[in-house]
Amino acid sequence: MKRSPLARLWPNATAVVLFAGFAFPVYWMFCTALKPASDIVAEDPVWFPVSATFEHFGTAVRADHFWTLVRNSLTVTVSAVALSLVIALLASFALARLRFRGRRGFLVTFMIAQMAPWEVMVIAIYLLVRDGDMLNSLVPLTLFYMVMVLPFTVLTLRSYIAAVPRELEESAMVDGCTRPQAFTRVIFPLLAPGLMATSLFGFITAWNEFPLVLILNKDAEAQTLPLWLSSFQTNFGDDWGATMAAASLFAVPILLLFLFLQRKAVGGLTSGAVKG
Repeated sequence: MKRSPLARLWPNATAVVLFAGFAFPVYWMFCTALKPASDIVAEDPVWFPVSATFEHFGTAVRADHFWTLVRNSLTVTVSAVALSLVIALLASFALARLRFRGRRGFLVTFMIAQMAPWEVMVIAIYLLVRDGDMLNSLVPLTLFYMVMVLPFTVLTLRSYIAAVPRELEESAMVDGCTRPQAFTRVIFPLLAPGLMATSLFGFITAWNEFPLVLILNKDAEAQTLPLWLSSFQTNFGDDWGATMAAASLFAVPILLLFLFLQRKAVGGLTSGAVKG
């Protein structure tokens, strides 16, 4: 039964309205960063930067410790995501393929860890790092960010591994592969969508994290970009152009990563792959 044009119009119109609502703040951020100061403070809103300028971006880049904080953020975020993927691959394979005592309890523990707010442990984390004489260090940040994204990574990758037919692994082992070889040569290439989804989630979580670095790293050169961004308005007073430029620079890595992973992600990799 064919749907009427009006019935098809409402879902599409709703999707367009929702997209515009979510996209407008991002557009306004980049638009404000490109406007001259006179257009930013004008009484009538300037919806498009006709006379665009990159002066505000120059102001943001020349801010104190900017490149040091970029390096710190990239180091902590990439390291945390890489560590979580390595550990999660091993744990998720064991949960999806092996049967052992306590397996269900292990899964429940990961689900509880995913749901529980880690902010309740901030005081304990601070005392632990302080007693270990590791304040103003990137190592505790990397480890705690890895722990934050690990439950989601394990649960997601477990679902992807469980969806891969066992026949693929068994066929590889019949052909002479060991179980580790069957995993690396057969299963691992089929996990690309799951790896990309979990990497994106982990990157966004670690890249945007603010409270932990605020508590553990008081030294300006040991901080990350979210903390620098929070103090930007204080540093520049009412310079909204520089503030929006700083926010745009902060958002660019996430946007680029999302576009790259979206382009690379391909579904249905296991379709027709089982030997007949």
